[in-house]
Amino acid sequence: MSGFRSLTIPALLLVTALTACSVSTNPGGSAEAGGQKSDGPVAIGFSQATQQSPFYVQLREGAEAAAKKSGGSLYFADAGGDVTKQNNDIQDLITRQVDVLLVNPVDPQGVQPGIAAAKAAGVPVVTVDRPVPEGAAAHVGRDNKAMGALVGERLSEQLGAKGGKVIEIRGDAGGAVARDRSAGFHEAVADNPKIKIVEGPYSDYVRSKAVTAMQDLLQVHPDVAAVYAHNDDMALGALQVLKENGKDKVLVSGVDGLMEAVKQIPSGQYVATALNDPLSLGAKAVETVLKVQKGEQVEPSIDAGTALVDTDNAAQYAGSGEFAAALK
Repeated sequence: MSGFRSLTIPALLLVTALTACSVSTNPGGSAEAGGQKSDGPVAIGFSQATQQSPFYVQLREGAEAAAKKSGGSLYFADAGGDVTKQNNDIQDLITRQVDVLLVNPVDPQGVQPGIAAAKAAGVPVVTVDRPVPEGAAAHVGRDNKAMGALVGERLSEQLGAKGGKVIEIRGDAGGAVARDRSAGFHEAVADNPKIKIVEGPYSDYVRSKAVTAMQDLLQVHPDVAAVYAHNDDMALGALQVLKENGKDKVLVSGVDGLMEAVKQIPSGQYVATALNDPLSLGAKAVETVLKVQKGEQVEPSIDAGTALVDTDNAAQYAGSGEFAAALK
């Protein structure tokens, strides 16, 4: 699967390459609720939901690069999609006396024990990509409903008055990202009465799972006109199955701006995606973490922005990166 890298890492890893300064034996200082500490490099704990997709690999890399640039240190923990492990990881990071936590939750509700533990320890929390209902000083993400709407409007336009059956391959059950990307898409195509949405299974944003799902769905819905997946990795899995079955007229769309998808767009079958550059998102998250740690005022919700990529502009976004970035 292009873009995927299997990583073997300890449950808790100090990214030592980030700075020549070592974390002190008491890197958190007083670690008061306001996030201020006495001196020394900032110690950031990053608890990530998973590394099982190119997006999350690059989200980590963006955070690491931003931490290195700031002169801080970053402790990283991969929950592997297990919320119980994530809560344990957060507790481990607190024990390491980090100054502030960056959390990409497996489950916004299920991670609440970890968030509560951080609050009790006086360690402020910033969430990234997926928000939590309460307990975070700030959330850094993108408007996933807007992403779904942008792609839905473009796909509806492409299908036109003829409409047709659209298979939706969903992200994760109960996740805010999947919910919003679905809601935005559904609202955008609602004005076209000829479009009928078939809600497929949750495939956890993983291409191999989307391949299996699409193989099954195609058996039941051979008359499918288009596919909308909650990320490009899953959309590319669906595209693979469609091509293998000679369905080169079935339109495909996704979200995230994965470069592999962007480069498919000029050929016509892959209609559109929406930008969600994880490198810049990771950098923005660390920038926010540092402000919170210094006790600066930040907005409770910080939107990193998005844009539609389609046949009109895909060539402008094409490049060597793994994800397309905003045009300068």
